[in-house]
Amino acid sequence: MSLQRLLGIGAAAILGIAAATSAALPAQAAPAEPATSSSYHQPSTPPVLGATPYQGWNTYFGLGGDFTTDKVIEVADFLNSSGLAKAGYNIVWLDGGWQADTPRGADGQLQGDAARFPGGMKAVADAIHARGLKAGIYTDAGPFMPEHCGLGSYGHYQTDADTIAAWGYDAVKVDFLCGIAADLDPQTVYTEFATALRNNASGRDIILNICNPVTSPDWGNYPESQQSTHTWSYAPAIAQSWRTYTDVGFVGKITYRDVLRNFDANAAHPEVAGPGHFNDPDYLGPQLGLSDEEFRSQMALWSLAAAPLVIGSDPRTFTPETLATLTNKDLLAINQDRLGKQATRVGAAGNTETWVKPLADGSVAVGLVNRTDAPVSISTTTSAVGLSSKRVTVKDAWTHTTTEANGTLRASVPARGVAVLVVKKATGVPQSARVVADAPKITAINGQPVPASGDVLTSAGATLTGTVTLHNDGTIPVVSPQVSFTAPNGWSASVVGSQPALIKAGKSVDVKVKFVVPAGASNGGVSLGTSVRYIGVRGKTTANAPALGVTVAPAPPTGTDQPLSAHPWISATSGWLTPSVDASVGGGSPLKIAGTTYPTGLGVASPSDIRYYLGGTATRLTGVVGVDDVVNNVGPDGGTVTFSLIADGQTIWDSGTVTRGHAIPFDVSLTGVRDLTLHVGDAGDGGYNDRADWANLKISAH
Repeated sequence: MSLQRLLGIGAAAILGIAAATSAALPAQAAPAEPATSSSYHQPSTPPVLGATPYQGWNTYFGLGGDFTTDKVIEVADFLNSSGLAKAGYNIVWLDGGWQADTPRGADGQLQGDAARFPGGMKAVADAIHARGLKAGIYTDAGPFMPEHCGLGSYGHYQTDADTIAAWGYDAVKVDFLCGIAADLDPQTVYTEFATALRNNASGRDIILNICNPVTSPDWGNYPESQQSTHTWSYAPAIAQSWRTYTDVGFVGKITYRDVLRNFDANAAHPEVAGPGHFNDPDYLGPQLGLSDEEFRSQMALWSLAAAPLVIGSDPRTFTPETLATLTNKDLLAINQDRLGKQATRVGAAGNTETWVKPLADGSVAVGLVNRTDAPVSISTTTSAVGLSSKRVTVKDAWTHTTTEANGTLRASVPARGVAVLVVKKATGVPQSARVVADAPKITAINGQPVPASGDVLTSAGATLTGTVTLHNDGTIPVVSPQVSFTAPNGWSASVVGSQPALIKAGKSVDVKVKFVVPAGASNGGVSLGTSVRYIGVRGKTTANAPALGVTVAPAPPTGTDQPLSAHPWISATSGWLTPSVDASVGGGSPLKIAGTTYPTGLGVASPSDIRYYLGGTATRLTGVVGVDDVVNNVGPDGGTVTFSLIADGQTIWDSGTVTRGHAIPFDVSLTGVRDLTLHVGDAGDGGYNDRADWANLKISAH
């Protein structure tokens, strides 16, 4: 649980709070108690605790801080009835909020809220165990400071370790909210807590999750030794897992951008991951702001990373799609592989990447990661992923089909998607050749050429033409490939001309395609599916391409010097806030840059993309950009952004880095532009404090 979450405040205020909380320890905080138990006997050859990444569910995102025994048990029952427990999600973990308002009784023992847990905390663990599940609980490494955390164990480590063990809990998450507020050294106090936990009086094996979410710049200017990015240097020797960055999102607002941010931070030290000790990029967040495809990607990335798989949402709300992702047997096998290796990137970082995780049977799991907003074909080679054989079998973790490839490993990956392939040396009778169908690329609309795209913006009644590329990456030809489509009612989708008779081994062919948008099509997005059915050595096989996304737009703007903010956008993102029309984001204040107030425009938080359909009718856009003066209310940090205009995929204007107190005017030609995006970046500082204005936006069109 993060400081933001606990206090229920916006990130705009967190820097000031974080700076104010680096106070000295309160006078009553005592040094950690030494281990006193002599009853615990360490076996000579103990089994590895948490030999593979643990799985479970945590109360925080789904139930908040006011959960009860009944609610926890309802979720525990659902884990069993839904198949999640059978798939390995067997820890029911109580986050912060279980404790009484006075979390420690007169006897010095931790105590639960008697109204919400009338049978006591041991009874909760017993009820969880009675359902064949394990129980987890929460505390903080710092002293109890009510303004910063709900409970704290500093000065009581052995007492609390003994209490948690006596209650029957199997796992404990130890936060650092009061730890950072008290200016403690994480390595010192976490080591002391871990020692107490290992020496608990009951001799109970208890998983330890170190949860230090403190990072810069979002939390404040803390030294590296106090940040989560330093935990890897000591945690493998004392804990089963440790957080590697700040929280993956806010309550009810997990974004794919932050999923990628946490995955990237988590990838910094793969060498320390292994049986019994794993890097932890934070919780899985289905149905908390991520689309189904984005959550599929999070599940794939966490599986490749050998990360603990702890569900952060309320499982009782899950759709069949979410349950299918969470229980995907091929992904779980990758995550739970006994070798315990974490995937590493092959090649440079970029919009498309290849990640490789060695598996215990000598095969490798390959993740092909698409960070862009359109489907894309990604390929690598068998040698690049560490295999000596060119002839390999390829099992797709999403479709569960096995085919054969010859040197090339390729997938057509959806927007913001991750393809996962399990690859090993092929032996014996060949499998059917691996055929990959790319998503359709639209190259012309109503006969007018457009940049090839798998993310199309158009109008009702339009005709879209382009190609579908088919790749045969196998060792033998495939016969009679037949491309077909799925489209909404009223849409037309067809192949132009004849289908190919075969695709030779190692070759690719293009198939011309045409889609017709109905004249009465409603505004909004649709997906057009594409598949290819072919004959291989094992008979007929089908390969599916990522869906082609088509957005039917409202009519483009008309007139001279019209406020663009009055025209409907196609889509809009704004950091973790909602874009504001004719007002500053996050509070409804007037747009104000460098002391000047503007009546019209758009207020956003970085990063932001606001997309408009112009249809080639616009001629000019003018305006003023800058950091809104509201940032002056939150301190001197943050508030650095970049503005750019992206026309049909090409940047036509860029402001460079803009800091507070500067208004930057622009006047840009839009002649011939069909698709315009107003982009705001965070200038590379990763901060959430940015407030950016597109002020006095005036568009002219014919």
